[in-house]
Amino acid sequence: MNLIFRYMKKQGKRIGLSMTLKTLGTLGELMIPYILEHIIDVVVPQGYASMVLLWGCCMIAAAILVRALNVKANRTAVFVGKDCIRALRYDLFQKTINLSGAQFDRFGLPSLTSRMTSDSYNVQDFMVSVQAMGIRSPMMLLGGIVITMMMDPALSGILCIMVPILGVAVFCITRYGIPLYTKVQTSVDRVVQVLRENITGIRVVKALSKEDYEQERFRQANETLTANDVRASITMATPGPVMQLALNIGLTLVVIVGAYRVNSGAIQPGVILAFLTYFNMILQGVMGLNRIFMTASKAIASADRIDLILQTGDDLPVLEEAGPTMDPANHIVFDHVSFSYHKTGEQCLSDISFTLRPGESLGIIGATGSGKTTIVNLLMRFYDCDQGGVYIRGKDVRTYDRDALREMFGVVFQNDTIFNDTLRENISFGRNLSDEMVRQAAQTANIADFIEGLEQGYQYRADIKGVNLSGGQKQRMLVARAVADHPEILVLDDSSSALDYKTDAALRKAIQAGYSSSTLIMIAQRVSSIMNLDHILVLEQGKMIGYGTHQELLESCPTYLNIYQSQMGDIA
Repeated sequence: MNLIFRYMKKQGKRIGLSMTLKTLGTLGELMIPYILEHIIDVVVPQGYASMVLLWGCCMIAAAILVRALNVKANRTAVFVGKDCIRALRYDLFQKTINLSGAQFDRFGLPSLTSRMTSDSYNVQDFMVSVQAMGIRSPMMLLGGIVITMMMDPALSGILCIMVPILGVAVFCITRYGIPLYTKVQTSVDRVVQVLRENITGIRVVKALSKEDYEQERFRQANETLTANDVRASITMATPGPVMQLALNIGLTLVVIVGAYRVNSGAIQPGVILAFLTYFNMILQGVMGLNRIFMTASKAIASADRIDLILQTGDDLPVLEEAGPTMDPANHIVFDHVSFSYHKTGEQCLSDISFTLRPGESLGIIGATGSGKTTIVNLLMRFYDCDQGGVYIRGKDVRTYDRDALREMFGVVFQNDTIFNDTLRENISFGRNLSDEMVRQAAQTANIADFIEGLEQGYQYRADIKGVNLSGGQKQRMLVARAVADHPEILVLDDSSSALDYKTDAALRKAIQAGYSSSTLIMIAQRVSSIMNLDHILVLEQGKMIGYGTHQELLESCPTYLNIYQSQMGDIA
């Protein structure tokens, strides 16, 4: 709840205006039945039609004014809720994209997605509801009781007995409902996960004819969500019918007791009519509070989930000093680096050491899961190593400002993303690069002829994930993005797997010719992609089993020799 008030406090003036308008509107609404009672019991018996007309006009004016005030208050509440949730979503998105790799792994993409969508909607719904009904409902309830007590304490005693009982019931049920809605949101995470996996992997599902299997997975996740949602909804819906039953019983008692009191001359008939109207207002007030409690239950559960992200500390802080420095003449140094993603003791990398001078190139090869991409993750500080150190320009990467560190890199990751934007912007990617730099990058990546052959050229719009481009075209676009800003360090992680050998060779030649000053790290499955680089690192199950030039590894590393022979044939 602190999260909600934290954001609503920023809109204090507008919330104050909304509450003021709602207060005035509710006071006017409470006066209308009182005016009606006055007309029936005082004005009509006097026999003056003009006075009846005058008081009738007062009732109409009050009703119009009440409606206008409520409309204005509700509109203000909607705009406040919209602005609050817009700021909340922005902060949540900003926090999400700045999570470390370990934090992102811990929360998971489906959960982060549902917190940004359904959880933020629940918070917004409460923000609007509490402004629209947070003043009106209690005033209807308490104001109706106070006025009816002034009109006839005996009749109002019926209300005073029932309302506290209902209030306690609502409070107890609401307390029980918050954990239920937390389970609902967790179930939403699972549905989003299954849905996302199937959307992104739809071709694999169709290719293997696993539609029925995936439908069953989704059915199970959907039924779990439905069961949890039904349980929470039924629990939170219980007070509504109970309240209506109790208040209708009370209403019946008011009519019966009121009729006896009218016959005895204790009260006037107008009091009964006013009492019935106030009773309806009290019912609206109680139902409004029930609605607030229901939205509050969802919002509190959702706000806690969102606040957990927002309050997550930085587990990769920039350090002023982090051990000894290295020779600044060496561009990149891995010094006895070991690392495990889940800190379980099973290391993904074990005692990795190598050095690159400025402008040198390193190829990394090994079986799937051998730790190739992990080296890049540590170099760019998506994670911190468990032991040893990673250095750039002689400084530990932990001492660099995060933005300054990553601006050194141009990167193509495995399964990297083409965005739903123009081809030019996919290459420039918000860096305001000149047209010449974009064209040069496209030429280096051997994609310029394709782009310039399109009717719209560089303004051609790629679909989401680049589905209107071939695999080779997407990879060349990604390479163009990586080299466009002439990075200090160029990382290509399996960036040519969809390219034929001729295109791959031409791409490597263009990079070496145009970006010889960049330190190059290339992760590849093909020996042909890395055999001409300055250094080659061979990994097996996270361990460094070979390091040197292509020729040196052929002589000293049996694993590398086997890879070479299986791909290129026997050595002549």
